[in-house]
Amino acid sequence: MEIALLGYGRMGKEIASVAEERGHEITTTIDSADDWMEKIDELRQCDVAIDFSTPDTAVDNIMKCFNIGIPVVVGTTGWYEQLDSVIHDCRQRDDAALFVASNFSIGVNILFDINRRLASVMNRHPEYRVQIDETHHIHKLDAPSGTAITLAEGIIDNIDGKETWKLNIDESDSVNIVAHREGEVSGIHQVTYQSDIDVLSIRHEAKSRKGFALGAVIAAEFLQDKRGYYTMDDLLNL
Repeated sequence: MEIALLGYGRMGKEIASVAEERGHEITTTIDSADDWMEKIDELRQCDVAIDFSTPDTAVDNIMKCFNIGIPVVVGTTGWYEQLDSVIHDCRQRDDAALFVASNFSIGVNILFDINRRLASVMNRHPEYRVQIDETHHIHKLDAPSGTAITLAEGIIDNIDGKETWKLNIDESDSVNIVAHREGEVSGIHQVTYQSDIDVLSIRHEAKSRKGFALGAVIAAEFLQDKRGYYTMDDLLNL
């Protein structure tokens, strides 16, 4: 495939390396407003775009891809308050394809599935208090992480009385997410249930960014020649 990278920071460079290992070609990188002006014709020739840009630019990037009929895989988080409207726009178009994931790691998506199942069980045990801790490198722009929010949503969907998530606020009707920013940590997510007598937790730790990059490239391979909206649940048949 010929791939365009929208955003060429740490993740963009990791994706480029993984894509080339898998026999694909990075034919253009767009990392600024000037790039959009100068490289739009190069983008039109690509099979798919992968976006790891910023929360402020992601939606505009997606819409530009829709407008020229380029499928787009999005790993940027921090813009999900607009996700429903973007999905609606995608489904209204005959030639739009969108793949969104808060985390492209295969292991994390297995964690998402386990988290939902565990929350369903813990719904019968209200004596346990639940908390999510996430740790990332100091360069990450959004907090909490999109992965932590996805974990919280899995809990909210399965535990009665949990209505929302909150950052660093522990209230009975919400899931408390504690965000840590330390050094160059690739990503650690832990869900903990604690009672007066014991602690139960599930945890995922990324050793590097390569797992995220590999998942994004696999998603791009999956999205080619498709139309509509997809997630990692579709790719992994979860």
